[in-house]
Amino acid sequence: MIQQMTDAVELIRKRIKKAQDRQASYANTHRKPLHFEVREHVFLRVSPFRKGMRFVLKGKLSPRFIGSFEIIEKVGDVAYGLDLPPYLSSIHDVFHVSFLRQYVAVESHILHPNEVQLDRDLSYVERPLRILDKKEKVLRNKRIPLVMVQWQCRGTEEATWELESQMQVEHPELF
Repeated sequence: MIQQMTDAVELIRKRIKKAQDRQASYANTHRKPLHFEVREHVFLRVSPFRKGMRFVLKGKLSPRFIGSFEIIEKVGDVAYGLDLPPYLSSIHDVFHVSFLRQYVAVESHILHPNEVQLDRDLSYVERPLRILDKKEKVLRNKRIPLVMVQWQCRGTEEATWELESQMQVEHPELF
């Protein structure tokens, strides 16, 4: 009877192992190993902190990633230490690779200090440079006039559609 139970337990273990291997092979087809270097920049996944109101917005509009943060050390094969700002000092600075996403530097994300007029509190106000295009958005029973505005310190690819009436009030010099 003991031999029968031992054989049954062994059979169950083999079947469980086979099922786990099958599921792992399905899951691993979508995974790729992530490796980062020291001094690289990464985004940090916010989901572990969702319970608290640490990042202002809550629900669907809350950010999924914050950053970018510089990697200051590689702790293990899958853990990295980040250089976090003071407002995140209550969080441990070592994270698993699954909470990180690589930051790809895009030239339009970088604002050069000589192009931007900074205020005393290190903030700046974006001013419209010119109007590139006009169009009317047609709804069921009304038309909304829109203008495409190129902003100071930004290229034409980052122009935005704004309400024409609002732009005439705030910036009459463009019209």
